[in-house]
Amino acid sequence: MKDLKPIRNESEYRAALAEASIYFDNEPEFETKKADRFEILLMLIEAYEAKHFRISPPDPIEAIKFRMEQAGLKPKDLQPMIGGLNRVYEILNRKRPLTLKMIWKLHSMLGIPAESLIRQVDELHAA
Repeated sequence: MKDLKPIRNESEYRAALAEASIYFDNEPEFETKKADRFEILLMLIEAYEAKHFRISPPDPIEAIKFRMEQAGLKPKDLQPMIGGLNRVYEILNRKRPLTLKMIWKLHSMLGIPAESLIRQVDELHAA
């Protein structure tokens, strides 16, 4: 890529990746023309990837289970956010949907991104 411009197709994307890989191996000095070019290249690559390689948020239950594993939590630890232990198991076994109240508590108390938890609610309304 000689001139920096928006990446519009796969071949331009690959060319940008090839050029950026050179900078990864030999990172330019901060605040130089090469450093600016590298930064702009990364921004162009990121914009192209965001448009063409979207990553869906994780499944809500898998997000909860992942957070539980990270924090060493047991199902009983979710009771303040979900309710009784039987309700926690119903949620974890996909027998009952998350409510907005549960989503808010899981988000605020465990730091699970709301978009990951809301996905289930959106899918239920679409059905």
